[in-house]
Amino acid sequence: MTEVGPQKTTELQNTAPQNTAPQNGLEIPAAFRKPVSPSKRSNSPRRSSILGLAVVAVVVPGLFATVALPAYAYSPPQSTAAGEATASLTHLTQINAQSVIVAADATVASAARDAFSATSEAELLRAQLAASYSAYSGPSVRDYLANPPYPTFSLAQVAAVALQYQGVPYVYGGATPAGFDCSGFVMFVYAQFGIGLPHSAAAQGSIGTRIDPAAALPGDVVVMDGGSHDGIYLGGGTFIDAPYAGKTIQVRPIYDNNYYIVRFGI
Repeated sequence: MTEVGPQKTTELQNTAPQNTAPQNGLEIPAAFRKPVSPSKRSNSPRRSSILGLAVVAVVVPGLFATVALPAYAYSPPQSTAAGEATASLTHLTQINAQSVIVAADATVASAARDAFSATSEAELLRAQLAASYSAYSGPSVRDYLANPPYPTFSLAQVAAVALQYQGVPYVYGGATPAGFDCSGFVMFVYAQFGIGLPHSAAAQGSIGTRIDPAAALPGDVVVMDGGSHDGIYLGGGTFIDAPYAGKTIQVRPIYDNNYYIVRFGI
């Protein structure tokens, strides 16, 4: 006769889950469970999913943080030269490198601006006249005395003729527009009115008629420097003359207080 009861009990015990305590039916903790091959196959996809979620959780926020980084968060490195210059300037300021200590009794040198002026139209004209006179080949004093262009004498006309020769250079012994000395200039001007004068300032001063300086008129002759220099009076304390080497015929103030006036043509 076959024994059914005990055999069935044994089969039931063998088919009970291995992860359950045999006596009280409690579930064994996962750490103490015995791995089962079918379970490994079923948990493998689950572990891949968890790993993928972990990667996404770390990478995606990092990408968003990088894209959302503010532009002002970037701070480019400063130029080395600029930094050194700033540091040097700060150092010089701190040590007062550009401060100069001056003694209280130091002498202060006076400074003045050089005087500059533009060339006037009159000066340009005189320069042109001087250039044309340098090649002068016109009438001489002798020619004018023989045939004066102004036969009627007039002191005002004498002054006007004299002004025509501004810019002619000083030449010692000169008596033409190519170059004049002081007495040669006076002689050349008066020759155009038919009046012959010696080529000497002292001689011209001695043969003219002296008049009171208060009664002087433009066209009279001014004699100064003890009779060694003369020119043609223009009024207002000025005269026109051939000064000295390096200068030209020009209008200037009478510089000698001991001058005297002589008149010709009377």
